[in-house]
Amino acid sequence: MTIDSAAAAAPAAAAATDPRRLWVRHEGEFDPLDVVVRLAEAGGFEESVVYEGEGRWWFAGGAVAEVAVHADAVVGKSGGRCTRVPWEGSPARAIEAVLGGLPIEDWRLYGWVGFELGRAVAGLPVGADLLGRLTVPRIEVGVDETALTVWACDIEELRRVTRIVLDGDRATAAPSRPVDVEDDDPAPFTAAVAATVGRIRAGEADKVVLSRRVAVPCAVDFPATYLRGRRANTPARSFLLDLPGLRAVGFSPETVVEVAGDRTVTVRPLAGTCPRDGDPAFDARRRGALLRDAKEVHEHELSVRAAEAELRALCEPDSVGVDEFMAVRERGNVHHIGSRLSGRLAQPHSAWDALVATTPGLAATGVPRAAAYAVIDAHEPGPRGLYGGAVIRAGRAGELDATLALRMIHTRDDTTWLQAGAGIVRDSRPPGEYRETCHQLTTTAPHIVPLPNGSPKLR
Repeated sequence: MTIDSAAAAAPAAAAATDPRRLWVRHEGEFDPLDVVVRLAEAGGFEESVVYEGEGRWWFAGGAVAEVAVHADAVVGKSGGRCTRVPWEGSPARAIEAVLGGLPIEDWRLYGWVGFELGRAVAGLPVGADLLGRLTVPRIEVGVDETALTVWACDIEELRRVTRIVLDGDRATAAPSRPVDVEDDDPAPFTAAVAATVGRIRAGEADKVVLSRRVAVPCAVDFPATYLRGRRANTPARSFLLDLPGLRAVGFSPETVVEVAGDRTVTVRPLAGTCPRDGDPAFDARRRGALLRDAKEVHEHELSVRAAEAELRALCEPDSVGVDEFMAVRERGNVHHIGSRLSGRLAQPHSAWDALVATTPGLAATGVPRAAAYAVIDAHEPGPRGLYGGAVIRAGRAGELDATLALRMIHTRDDTTWLQAGAGIVRDSRPPGEYRETCHQLTTTAPHIVPLPNGSPKLR
């Protein structure tokens, strides 16, 4: 193990405010999923986030700084200091102001924003004060199949984490306890779909995503569930959260928004769904049928048009384009129709403006969003929280990657559930939309691993 010698000699006070001060890199052959699960199982962190994207996994443990988005202000905490910046309309400038005051040379943030952030931006009641929370980790590990890097504030913690990832026992997939995703009575959901179709045909909206919950009747081993579920799925992104008051595992089918350091912003709308079962002949037939299904194609087109309008409001004139249109994506046990659009952010917009403009994702709300919120309120029991929001990794150079918080197991306030939605348009049929939620729920439901001895209390 080689530790950066200048960093090791740095004063402790400096190391305590810069999570990149100490680091070590190893090259070789790695199983990234195994590495992050072993870290999550090892414990010793007050909180942690695992985030996967584009063939690389990240583990973020502990926190040296926190940025919390509330309904009326963004609050930053670091080194015993607290900064509060009020906001109206959009929290983007307030987030930037708080981040600009962090006493950290090179930060990266991990965390989440909830579904209700979009409602607050639209000036609607949110039902909760905390709309999102991001932290700069005390420990950070980045790993792919050929290299692993550990960053830390403390030399002993750097050594401890390095031992875990290099010398620890391999993670093993414990037996799962599948959850039944069928409702005892699907009539309430199908009635809600029928009522929504009526409102769409009356011109109140073009598309609305209604969701339903399925209770998980056992305490969940989240790292083991993440390991088993990720090996069985093909997500665009995956995540594992162990945070104060919140635990979640997700195998997301799409990102909300991606912003690169050169200010390129990319969105990948996903809408239109059919089942797959791994049989090549069956799946080929279903892919062809999906692209010929007028209802599914119409649903996808609505999302693409709305995504294009959002990019045009953020990006330089003539920079917005459709890079890929109506490709079929495999996401676990379903196919989706997917497209990709991109543009270049115009000044003075930042990655945080892009996040605010695109959250919650169209695949979790509808078109237009404001009209969809009203219909969702009429048929769902309360705030969605993380579901339909985003899990985020962002850096000081302006890069940001946010994935839609879908296809997940979620614990909050000692209650654990699955949740899935269906995109409702004017030609939707209630039984078919109910069946779509079942297909989506089976992305996660078969892979839940129960805790053997009850559930630890949430932090």
